[in-house]
Amino acid sequence: MYRKKTLLLKRSLGVAVLFLALIALGIWMFQFTFFSPSHQAKSAVKEFYTLEQEGNFSESWNLFHSSMKKKWTKGAYIQDRAHVFLNHFGVDTFTYSIEDVEKRKSWKMENDRKAFPVVYEMTVIQTYKGKYGNFDLVQKVYAVREKGEWKVVWDYKQ
Repeated sequence: MYRKKTLLLKRSLGVAVLFLALIALGIWMFQFTFFSPSHQAKSAVKEFYTLEQEGNFSESWNLFHSSMKKKWTKGAYIQDRAHVFLNHFGVDTFTYSIEDVEKRKSWKMENDRKAFPVVYEMTVIQTYKGKYGNFDLVQKVYAVREKGEWKVVWDYKQ
């Protein structure tokens, strides 16, 4: 009888340890997945294109890296994006997907600029359905950390 209780207690303890180990593994995987730099970089790009999709160009502009903000004033960006995509293409919105997130080192936005030490490159595919038919706009987009936040950068190399 004593032996059966001891064996049952050992088994219960083993199951409890296994259960706790699985919980710890799940927490680690959750943190690794959702708090990894690549996931955070992709989230910033996703937020940017969601705002663009909504036509909220003022807020999407705020997600640009400071080097992008030097290329486009906020007013000019808002006017140009609305004019080209909404008026010329004749669309109200678009769908998009983000693919192929890859870490790059020493990447330059322009040939004559200083390289960013680390960026995450991804392919963004915007799908439009407008007065000129259906078409996809495929663009390499980069996420760069600036002051602790992930910001969006486009490629301007010649």
